[in-house]
Amino acid sequence: MNKMNRRRPYDDDDGYERRPKRRRVSNAENQEIEDRLETLILRVGENSTSSLESNLEGLVSVLEADLGTFRNKILRILSECAVKMPEKCTIYTTLVGLLNAKNYNFGGEFVDHMVKSFKDSLKNCKWDAARYSLRFLADLVNCNVISAVSLLQLLESMVDASNEDTVPQVRRDWYVFSVLSTLPWVGRDLYEKKESALENLLVRIEIFLNKRTKKHHNALRVWSVDAPHPQEEYLDCLWAQIRKLRQDNWSEKYIPRPYMAFDSILCEALQHSLPTINPPPHHESYSYPMPWTVYRMFDYTDCPDGPILPGAHSIERFLIEEHLHSIIEAHNLERKDCASQLLSFPYKNKIPLEYCIVEVIFSELFHMPTPRYLEICYGSIMIELCKLQPSTMPQVLAQATEILFMRIDSMNTSCFDRFVNWFSYHLSNFQFRWSWEDWDSCLLLDNEHPRPKFIQEVLQRSLRLSYFQRIKDMMPESYEKLLPEPPSPNYKYTSEGAASLPGTATAHKLVVAIRQKCTPEEVLNELKDLPNPRDTENDMVETTFNPLKIDVFVQTLLNLGSKSFSHTFAAISKFHYVFRQLAESEEGQICVLHNVFELWRNHQQMMVVIVDKLLKTQIVECSSVATWVFSKEMSSEFTKMYLWEILHLTIKKMNKHVMKLSADLVEAKEKMARDAESSSSEDSDGETTTRKKKEDSGEKPTDEMVEKMEEKLEAAYGDQKRIFLIIFQRFIMILSEHLVKCDTDGRDYNTDWYRWTIGRLQQVFLVHHEQVQKYSSTLESLLFTQVDSHILDVFQQFVALKS
Repeated sequence: MNKMNRRRPYDDDDGYERRPKRRRVSNAENQEIEDRLETLILRVGENSTSSLESNLEGLVSVLEADLGTFRNKILRILSECAVKMPEKCTIYTTLVGLLNAKNYNFGGEFVDHMVKSFKDSLKNCKWDAARYSLRFLADLVNCNVISAVSLLQLLESMVDASNEDTVPQVRRDWYVFSVLSTLPWVGRDLYEKKESALENLLVRIEIFLNKRTKKHHNALRVWSVDAPHPQEEYLDCLWAQIRKLRQDNWSEKYIPRPYMAFDSILCEALQHSLPTINPPPHHESYSYPMPWTVYRMFDYTDCPDGPILPGAHSIERFLIEEHLHSIIEAHNLERKDCASQLLSFPYKNKIPLEYCIVEVIFSELFHMPTPRYLEICYGSIMIELCKLQPSTMPQVLAQATEILFMRIDSMNTSCFDRFVNWFSYHLSNFQFRWSWEDWDSCLLLDNEHPRPKFIQEVLQRSLRLSYFQRIKDMMPESYEKLLPEPPSPNYKYTSEGAASLPGTATAHKLVVAIRQKCTPEEVLNELKDLPNPRDTENDMVETTFNPLKIDVFVQTLLNLGSKSFSHTFAAISKFHYVFRQLAESEEGQICVLHNVFELWRNHQQMMVVIVDKLLKTQIVECSSVATWVFSKEMSSEFTKMYLWEILHLTIKKMNKHVMKLSADLVEAKEKMARDAESSSSEDSDGETTTRKKKEDSGEKPTDEMVEKMEEKLEAAYGDQKRIFLIIFQRFIMILSEHLVKCDTDGRDYNTDWYRWTIGRLQQVFLVHHEQVQKYSSTLESLLFTQVDSHILDVFQQFVALKS
């Protein structure tokens, strides 16, 4: 390719135009030029009427002319693009290669800049940024900017980190993963130039992979069985893909390599050597990415005639999936842009794109322990995809739904919940149309079986997005037994036989009083004469609460407010004082929750909303809710999703409380340190003093205040630990009881109830893993010692996630 004449003008189509000889420019003009340069760099390779090669040539000339004035700006933008736009990695490495060929010093400065960025990412635990930086440095070998020898030394030092002792396995895993995921870009070049060194590197990686423990793997699986698709641990899968790539002499089909067009220019450039880069030592504050399982949903037999889906162990499958994940990462906040970008995938004509997209979106939705983004994010992207591609996408999604439903028997409980949430949301956007008759076989199964259970839970969720009659009308008559009950309150004091109940007369008086806008004190006065059924002649201990008073008050008040959520909230707010008086003790709070359930047992959403309100207004404590969830009275609801929704929102409320107190304490200590610093150094500048006074105009923390905050935080940590102890202790009790009973009766323990319950135990560990991790040694010593191996296994898998 001819070298370009730097004086020639450039076509407007390319977006590059020569400026006249430079004159002195103002700051505003400088800023304008900087913004224009940034736009040109960011958009290179995007929609343009001319070829990528001519775009790159034009951009190189513009940047080269501006290096004198805007060198630092150009360095910064290019190194940021390397990390923030990984899908355009090879375009930017080609750009750097061409700049290096024309200006060796700039090439050296850029390599230094990239090395610094890479080291900083490692120190600051920015693992994706570090991996993309490593990939970029590796691809610079292809552009003759960096020598293959110095890159191999860097990769060797990364693999050295996998042999460190006394560090978590997740650290060693990440360093090996980052090397393996870089090899598709540079493997061919290393194979041609340094084959034996590359082989040695691979041998060391294989030794590491063979020694590694995978106790965590079962906790992260979507399905408990490997048919029809094995669920491979992520490093094992990538290793199989790299081995296949090595068999194919390191040639792959899906990495664009624009630098090949400039081979004659790049091969004459001088190379730079990377400095020695040693991974920063492990520190206990470092948090590493958790392992995951590679999600597989389709194989080539699922896709109709057309392009063939690459095999599970082909490197192309890895490259396609990684690219699609990075598109979701870049555009997850804009569902329309995200759907459009996914459907504009560069190699869409070579692969069954809709199948790849659906598989990747479900892999994100089902990612354990939690999805990267809100669940609704994935649902909304899929709806946009159906709108943009109505001829194919709805059919692929229907096929995926069918596959998921047929394999639901062995689905992880957390993924079951997410599948229910997604499907009900999706139906609500498509007028609840579905061919339910195809699933008629599930009506012959027990209601606790995952298939009928799935339909029941979808209908309950759909009820939240619609109304009862609509849900009833959309279902075939044969599905009647799976329909939810009409979501109306069951107020016992007006039901049949209410006259014989001890609190009926008082309840009727209370209705009149509340309708006449009585005060909280007047309510207590109405209730005061109700006898306490817990009082007996033999009971010498003073009873702390009166269940009949709670019964009459809670059921009557909430029934009066049953018209809407707003009415219920207003009633709870107005009579907050009465709740606090009647339910001071934990027993009283559990009694309040039982009465909420008695009234609203047919309206799951109302249950969730009221319990959330009772927690927010501190009428009930988090530990009371946890105890209530596991109480005998709730055993009929134990395998229903809404009960676990309540438990998780309770734990999250506790966690938020702890985090807020912790953040407040850190802020107060920092403020005290700043105050001490400013008072010790005499400030001669009056203006600065005034400014500081304004900044610190808030209340200055004292030692006494900080001490009180520390005490509050300590108490909150105690409450947090207590709620986890209650939950795990109850799980162990009910599971152990089940296992012992089955053993005694000679029955199979592995029932639907058992699978739901062990799944919920696993879910609590995984959803709240960051908080539970802090107490894992306490849990181990107090609870998870002398327990059945099935229960212990769940705990050990959880511990292995970060070990």
